[in-house]
Amino acid sequence: MTTASIFLLPNGTFFVELIIFIVLVVIMGKKIIPPITAALAERQERIRASLDAADRARADAAAADDERRAVLEEARQQAREVVAQANRTAEAVRVDFQTRGQAEYDRIVGDAEDEVALARQRAVEEAASRLGEITMDVVERVIGRPVNTEAHDDLISEAVSALRADATGGAGASSGAHS
Repeated sequence: MTTASIFLLPNGTFFVELIIFIVLVVIMGKKIIPPITAALAERQERIRASLDAADRARADAAAADDERRAVLEEARQQAREVVAQANRTAEAVRVDFQTRGQAEYDRIVGDAEDEVALARQRAVEEAASRLGEITMDVVERVIGRPVNTEAHDDLISEAVSALRADATGGAGASSGAHS
């Protein structure tokens, strides 16, 4: 029996391999693992920063959306107020024009009534002045001789006054019927 065949007993290569293994573990622990750990930590920090930036961007977008909605609602409210003001202005203008139109109508009708009354008065006065002349002509024809106008002036004045009184009474009655 040889001792070389028993694999559980360490021989000289085992110790060399063990020393190489320990040296490699120490070198890896001092030279390779710290840069890898630093790279992983840096990557983790970048990921966290990206997530924080995404959260901030999401919050900013939500705030901007809320602000946009508020501005849009304010613009709608202002538009409603502008439309309401325009409607009030249009109604005021319509009422103003209607009032002006009615006043102008009343003025024109009043002027026309005044003109009619004045024309009636002129006609009555002209008829009254002509009545005296016509009456004297008729009397001269009926009696067949000239009549002294100055002598019968009081009769002519009385007839003219009666005609004016009748015309004034008729004008008052007719204007009362129109009002």
